[in-house]
Amino acid sequence: MKDAGRQLSRQEQLAAMGTRRFSLWNFWISSLVLKILLIPDYFSTDFDVHRNWLAITHNLPLRQWYYEATSQWTLDYPPFFAYFEWFLSQFVPEIAKQDGCLEIAEKAQVGWPTLVFQRSTVILSEVLLFAVLQVFINTSPIGERTQSFVVSSSIVLSPAFLIVDHIHFQYNGFLFAILIASIVAAKQHRYLWCAVFYSVALCFKHIFLYLAPCYFVFLLRAYCLNFQDFKFKSYKDLIFIVKWKHLFQLGGIVIAVFTVCFGPFVKDLPQVFTRLFPFSRGLTHAYWAPNFWALYSFLDKVLTVVMLRLPYVHQFTSKLIQPPLIPATIDEIKQRIVQNNNGTRGLVQDVFFVILPQISPTLTFSLTAFYQVLAVIPVLFDPSYKRFIGSLTLCGLASYIFGWHVHEKAIMLAIVPFSFLVVCDRRLLNSYMMLAASGYVSLFPLLYENKDFLLKCLYTLVWCVIYFYSLRKTTFLSSSVERRVFFLDRLSMIYIYLLFALVLGVQFLDIMKWRYHFLQKFEFISLMSYSVYCALGIIGSWVGLSWLYNFDEPLWE
Repeated sequence: MKDAGRQLSRQEQLAAMGTRRFSLWNFWISSLVLKILLIPDYFSTDFDVHRNWLAITHNLPLRQWYYEATSQWTLDYPPFFAYFEWFLSQFVPEIAKQDGCLEIAEKAQVGWPTLVFQRSTVILSEVLLFAVLQVFINTSPIGERTQSFVVSSSIVLSPAFLIVDHIHFQYNGFLFAILIASIVAAKQHRYLWCAVFYSVALCFKHIFLYLAPCYFVFLLRAYCLNFQDFKFKSYKDLIFIVKWKHLFQLGGIVIAVFTVCFGPFVKDLPQVFTRLFPFSRGLTHAYWAPNFWALYSFLDKVLTVVMLRLPYVHQFTSKLIQPPLIPATIDEIKQRIVQNNNGTRGLVQDVFFVILPQISPTLTFSLTAFYQVLAVIPVLFDPSYKRFIGSLTLCGLASYIFGWHVHEKAIMLAIVPFSFLVVCDRRLLNSYMMLAASGYVSLFPLLYENKDFLLKCLYTLVWCVIYFYSLRKTTFLSSSVERRVFFLDRLSMIYIYLLFALVLGVQFLDIMKWRYHFLQKFEFISLMSYSVYCALGIIGSWVGLSWLYNFDEPLWE
């Protein structure tokens, strides 16, 4: 009787959830007020980038889009995004045209009309993100709608979208909406739609290419291979593993999307790909993305300072490691510092390490590919939605941690998929919290003006408090055995608390620079602090998730 009572109570809870509305549109209306208030914040380089792309696509024939180079902000996104910019340019009001919004110039001088128009396009395009996530909520099983609502609202209110899109200026909300649509389609087993949405997303922003191994293996295994009904008798029977009709359907859809995208540029594909993949840029961005190469760069700086200050350390090291693997003399170290870009000058060019070995694009590609292969192998054996999202998150993290010339904004490539995964099991929560907290804090240097300090800190802090608490209350253990390490859980929380101390300490140092001019010689210390400390959190999250992904089988059942 007690069990029946509990079952009835559960049914009543599900019935209540079925009648309850989980709507994101009130979030859109309330956040709209904040976004409108942020319109006059500041002009970023990305703001001028997109203004220049509006001008290029509006004024020039299509075949000249990827050749135009009057401004340094040349078009370097795939053609679908270029078509999107052309579409937006058709709605530029006359007052913005007179302001210079559609002028091709090396350095355009624009004012309020252009600012309001461009900010408005970001706000309106982001409606797609709310719509896709509302579909995700509405199509979720009744018992999962609370978790789906928490995940969806955490994404639409993400500090990254606020900082990067509505202050710094990009269109990530609109672009990630298409990627999320492919994730929703995968959950509903609509594999052809999953392929369509991912292909479209890739043709809008080529950074999604880092997720291609996961999509390829998942769609091939789940939709095109038939192991369940296959009975192996001879090697000739291997041909029957493949569902050829499904394979041709899937391949035809992907080819069709890419044909529409790149077809008009078929004679200029080498030029297009040169713009999309500029390997001439350095290993790290002007501001180090907090990944493995940030720690590598930091170690090189530490070794350089130690050897310059303590010559006997260099003498001892040179006996163990013979030149030219390390500089032969102290004078050679000084010469390398003067003649090369050592990664602390804010230059987007090849970085030269003074002490440690140089890093090539081939090495970064090899490391990324290796860890992505490890992430997709389990999907071959278990093409479930949960495994797919886990693999997707690890592919995004591998590309961020080991990729070449990674932008700090690319952390969303890992946080967004992880948001859909974390509700599957509470054991994933600590890795997610470390990734989200360190990833969002790593974006703070994008907002370099003091007036934005309280906004970015308070908004991120409130977001973390609300959603970390909400996820802890709505997630559950997928098995009876709770494989958690008490010390590591507490260590992750200490790390997150110390992020707040990091932010305050860096802000205090920036204020002191104006008072004590000698501190201006160490201008890069603030960025280095963000990069190194946030890198520890992101890599720690990756290690924790990788361990659970590969060695905790009950979690994925």
